[in-house]
Amino acid sequence: MRISMLDTLLHRATLGEKIAMLTCYDASFAKVMALAGVDILLVGDSLGMVMQGAANTLHVTMTDMVYHTRMVAAGAPNTVVMADMPIGSYEHDHVEALANAQALRQAGAHIVKLEGGGAIVHTAQYLVAHGIPVCAHLGFTPQSVVQLGGYKIQGNTDAGAKQLMVDALAMVDAGVSMVLFEMVPSHVAQHITQALPVPTIGIGAGPACGGQVLVLQDVLGIYSGPAAQAPETYKAPRFVHNFLAGASSIQQALTAYVQAVKQGQYPTPSHGY
Repeated sequence: MRISMLDTLLHRATLGEKIAMLTCYDASFAKVMALAGVDILLVGDSLGMVMQGAANTLHVTMTDMVYHTRMVAAGAPNTVVMADMPIGSYEHDHVEALANAQALRQAGAHIVKLEGGGAIVHTAQYLVAHGIPVCAHLGFTPQSVVQLGGYKIQGNTDAGAKQLMVDALAMVDAGVSMVLFEMVPSHVAQHITQALPVPTIGIGAGPACGGQVLVLQDVLGIYSGPAAQAPETYKAPRFVHNFLAGASSIQQALTAYVQAVKQGQYPTPSHGY
């Protein structure tokens, strides 16, 4: 049943329907999002920032991810759940990666997400070969924030854009079900999206992707940086839009987000790079 839900969603995407995805970390919000029509609930390792108050995702553990995945799946049993594989859970050993992916599946995830291209392509291929649906995450990859020198746009040079295409095509050849692009120039994401036979999801990657994802707390306008940061010093990324502003309830805000994505009203060109 879980795979059929994912397959149905992927089929709808091939017919041109936009995919609306949001991060989710608990059962209560999972129920609200399901009612709003959110297609995919992403149990993101972003929980390290928005739930635990850290400056990045680098300390999030498999225990954290399994716990939150189980809660989200319980709250929305008829909605596709995607779970991030946290740093250290998949990069070094394929057998360990499979065991961790299976743990997330047992907790209720229908598909797992891996960050990066290159050697991670082989990890994705191994997981797919063992029955684990995979979403590739390319562009800015939060687990590599230190190596990337901070929160920076990726693919904004000819060489960078070419590498994104190479990695995306390699991931598709490895059997991934979809590709997520984060903080990538809009024209680059559009070019790659047109070349891929699987849906693409954007976050800060322009309006041409096959779907969009945002962090729940950004959609509600309540994230103001790490716990130790003064709220007045935080500046939201360009692609963030507060859907609660002007809405009468959280339910209405989430429904407005879904409708805006489905109708191509979000993101606008001004949200991209």
